[in-house]
Amino acid sequence: MLWTKKLGVKEVSPGEKVDVLFWVGCYGSYDDRNINVATCLIHILNRVGINFGVLGNTEWCCGIDLRRMGSEYLFQVNLEKNMNRFQQLKFQRILTTCPHCFNTLKNEYPQFGANFEVIHYTTLLEQLIQSGKMVLTSGDRTTKITYHDSCYLGRYNGGYDPPRRILEAMPNLLLSEMKRSREKSFCCGGGGCHMWMEERAGRRINETRVEEAAATGAEIIATVCPLCMISLDSAVKVLNLDERIRVLDILELAWERVKL
Repeated sequence: MLWTKKLGVKEVSPGEKVDVLFWVGCYGSYDDRNINVATCLIHILNRVGINFGVLGNTEWCCGIDLRRMGSEYLFQVNLEKNMNRFQQLKFQRILTTCPHCFNTLKNEYPQFGANFEVIHYTTLLEQLIQSGKMVLTSGDRTTKITYHDSCYLGRYNGGYDPPRRILEAMPNLLLSEMKRSREKSFCCGGGGCHMWMEERAGRRINETRVEEAAATGAEIIATVCPLCMISLDSAVKVLNLDERIRVLDILELAWERVKL
């Protein structure tokens, strides 16, 4: 969490109160590219004046992949550590960048007594745009973009519209949907612990998905999930499309266009 200290982000101590508790997550903590995504969110939160903080080094993994791999005991160990920490703080809601963390905290922690509000950042950004607190400017030129639905934000939680409304609020971005999108979307290949598995037969899932994105003619594949970003960016490079297509999180696009 050294990078959050450099940005002056508040680490919430027991008994302290914040409006929003930003759950950074494993990828936002350790993966350089997703640290940049989390940094964009922090800049936006500061810009619009939201009172927020992070857990710092007391934030443990939410435990999603432990549970998916069958280690229910270790999942509950992590959950108990996080729940104990939550109970020492005062906050209105938890904000995540990762749909996997979002789904776990929102839908699985309540099985163990959690009763706090959890939102994904796309919900917050849409609210800020609709209220006029965040205005997005035009890019340098008109750019064709396609959006990849995250499984945990989309199918698991119905979060199809907020990401698209954010993109539509960005002038000079032309959104072109892939053949498989929304409820009929296709996985990036990284969920369900597949991030650490080798596919031994057939075409790689992430390569298939990038080919579908390339078929739209898009220059940018927009994502809202760290696993999707890593999986799709890897496939872009493997398919030698990196000079034609970039994979960017919507937070990166939004921060580039926030009106100064």
